[in-house]
Amino acid sequence: MRGAVERPAGLTYQPELLTDDEERSLLSTLGALDFREVRMHGQVARRTVRHFGFDYDYGSFQLTRAEALPVALHGLRDRCADLAGCAPEALAQALVTRYPPGAVIGWHRDAPAFGPTVVGVSMAAACLLRFQRGTAEGRRVYELELAPRSGYVLTGAARSSWQHSIPPVPALRYSVTFRTLRPGRAGASASAR
Repeated sequence: MRGAVERPAGLTYQPELLTDDEERSLLSTLGALDFREVRMHGQVARRTVRHFGFDYDYGSFQLTRAEALPVALHGLRDRCADLAGCAPEALAQALVTRYPPGAVIGWHRDAPAFGPTVVGVSMAAACLLRFQRGTAEGRRVYELELAPRSGYVLTGAARSSWQHSIPPVPALRYSVTFRTLRPGRAGASASAR
């Protein structure tokens, strides 16, 4: 990765957010979910997903109401809200992603429909979370290894100015990402503090 190394402002990382037992229990819950394919620009991704609270259409970029967050994930949402310093209800959308070995996610920022706070939890296998902003000589980069059971928060510049990606994962990995909604979106009355 070429460019000057710079840690994104607004990036928080918490190793061991979960205990081994909590991770085992959550992985059992996640493994039983009915995952759906991700189709972007006519291509089907290797990763599969499940949305709660609000569904996100990768083609139209629209949010629609979805099934409520399962009770088994409420404790995880509470823990993530504590990490982000917001009310649990502010984390109105949850994305559960299953990454089989070799799955990636390309450079992106979470969609503009989502608000200023993104909180993620990494489970099963470790992965690299890469960041970039700028181009050519002004390019800034940062890499962070997300250990199993760890959590991270993207706010401020880390959420709005930096892109992030995950290169091919070496082994099966799950992530749960909680997001606030942009003010003015349906159900966005509970906003991040």
